[in-house]
Amino acid sequence: MRLVLDVENTTQMRNGKWHLDPYEEGNFLVQVGMQNADKPEETFIVNIDHLEAKDTNGAGRKLIQDILDMTTLLIMHNAQHDLMWLWECGFKYDCDIYDTMLAEYILLRGQKDTLSLDGCAQRRQLTSQKDDTLKKYFKDGYNTNEIPLKELTFYLQADLDTTRELFHDLELDYGEVESASLHKVRSVTFDTCKTLTRMYMAGFCVDRVALDAVRQEYEQEKADIEDRLQHKVREIMGDTPINLNSPEQMSQVVFSRKVNNKKEWVQLFEHTKDKKEFVSAVGSNSTLIRRTKAFTCPDCKGEGKVYKVRKDGTKYARPNKCKDCEARGYQLKNTNVLAGLAFAAPTKKWVSANGFSTGKDNLSVLIGTAKTKKMDDAISFLTDLKRLSAVSSYLSAFVEGIDTFTKKDGYLHVSLTQHITATGRFSGRNPNMQNMPRGGTFPVKRVFVSRWEGGDILEADFAQLEFRTAAYLSQDAVAMAEIANGFDVHSYTAQVITDAGQPTTRQEAKEHTFAPLFGATGYGRSKAEEAYYIHFNEKYEGVASWHKSLADEAMRFNKITSKSGRQYAFPDVKRNARGGVSHFTMIKNYPVQGFATGDVVPVVLIELEKRLSGLQSCLVNTVHDSTVVDTHPKERGVVLQIIDDMNEELNDLIEKAYGVVMNVPLLLESKIGPNWLDVKDI
Repeated sequence: MRLVLDVENTTQMRNGKWHLDPYEEGNFLVQVGMQNADKPEETFIVNIDHLEAKDTNGAGRKLIQDILDMTTLLIMHNAQHDLMWLWECGFKYDCDIYDTMLAEYILLRGQKDTLSLDGCAQRRQLTSQKDDTLKKYFKDGYNTNEIPLKELTFYLQADLDTTRELFHDLELDYGEVESASLHKVRSVTFDTCKTLTRMYMAGFCVDRVALDAVRQEYEQEKADIEDRLQHKVREIMGDTPINLNSPEQMSQVVFSRKVNNKKEWVQLFEHTKDKKEFVSAVGSNSTLIRRTKAFTCPDCKGEGKVYKVRKDGTKYARPNKCKDCEARGYQLKNTNVLAGLAFAAPTKKWVSANGFSTGKDNLSVLIGTAKTKKMDDAISFLTDLKRLSAVSSYLSAFVEGIDTFTKKDGYLHVSLTQHITATGRFSGRNPNMQNMPRGGTFPVKRVFVSRWEGGDILEADFAQLEFRTAAYLSQDAVAMAEIANGFDVHSYTAQVITDAGQPTTRQEAKEHTFAPLFGATGYGRSKAEEAYYIHFNEKYEGVASWHKSLADEAMRFNKITSKSGRQYAFPDVKRNARGGVSHFTMIKNYPVQGFATGDVVPVVLIELEKRLSGLQSCLVNTVHDSTVVDTHPKERGVVLQIIDDMNEELNDLIEKAYGVVMNVPLLLESKIGPNWLDVKDI
């Protein structure tokens, strides 16, 4: 039987965030709805725990399990949520699943559109539309089990009807000839959904003492950086007060210009065609700023407040703020010395509502320029500014995020979605650990430990997955030879940039090495870095030629079909006057990132979980091209052997999943240790 299923559960608000899963204290299953996908009259709504009806004798639970036992395909919209509740509540089901949300996502072919059940129904103009009866109840503070049973049941019935109709409509689309290549991708995606659900359920153990230590470490670092920056700001800006958290003021510090009219600023650059027009527009619509010197406000005598005087000469009891000095007690006088660092924004892409953007990517470019020009003070300032942004983000996104979403039992349940990115790559939330910095120096990783005394955290990381993927997809002879010979591409990148006049370490070079694979051109970067991007296309002629063929394919078919069968639509791609195409960055990026982390990684993740079956060791996370296993102390050797065995079969697994015969070897490298940070290569 093909069964449509949906669950209703209570939710809890904690630390300002909604918690929807069964691991949050106070959450429980309220209703389970089931409908035969081919005989909709066979619909069952089972009340588990509602204020008006409870399954006190277990008959409802038995009915659910009996129906699941007869089910060969379980159809859900956002299956991770429904599966998690079923499995955690003790129900058994391990046959095929069909997630209508993920099926629709694949058919969208990388195009952004809503994937909510309501959104899918409206876009497809289905007869059955999702009911919004409950919105008012939730807005009024009702929890799910408190909503009148009749209305909750009506809502659940409507969801079942809509999901069933959506399923049949999707299957018509998958029956089209143009969708034939998507079937294998869909199959892997559904299997991955089950693996990610079980990984979420397992949870990642958090050491709260270590988390507090990391918080204190970051807070101290943040304070130290702010002290250094404020000291430097006073030096280069004079007495002008600067808020380090203000994008507008930091733009003035870095670029030494103040926007004349903020309301018109961004629009002024929409039609600038070249560098000359851009520079002219900047000069005409912004003003160079000067260092300032403070002097005591003559009106308030430095007090920041003034008193009105009555006709008889007496002062009013309450003072007013001094308008001349804005209640500061001092006024500022411009000197003849240019303020700030006096950098020039290279392109109109740097224009923002506040002047020019000082985001991390732009700061990296400016640091490169400063290194080339040997501007030591600017290097220190910009490096600190970039680090301050990172540390602030780490505190809010990771330290606070981990604290908020770690349950009372000490486990963080890692939430990964498959439908957010255009390429099929996983996206994280609550918190998004996919955004963790690469490499083995991120202190937050130290808080993740084994659930077993004496246990280890093992990370199996693909070696140069994107590069190997690009080498295979393009059949670039140079890249394939470097992989075969173990050539150190990062050191080579560092040497090219250094030789071009910008001293660069191997670690610093890593962000550039494979960037051209994902569409980066080097335009707007420092001259030395730009030289590497040019060199890349000269060195890897096969990759450059493949990029051109992708552009031609997109122009001819308005889409690109990956080796795996995954498709990326480009409905409005156009050829420009110089022979290039629009959306070229995405055209180059999607096939590499999609095949590597959207197609290869899920297959390996599924297989690893399968081989861990029967062991106490379990998958607890996956980040981009790595997988993380909480390893039982008695199973360390077994898990390491599993990784070794899989290394002999990685290419075979890809061939089995997609029918793709790769002639470039894939490789997993293992690291293991007492926590996720302090792991050592095996």
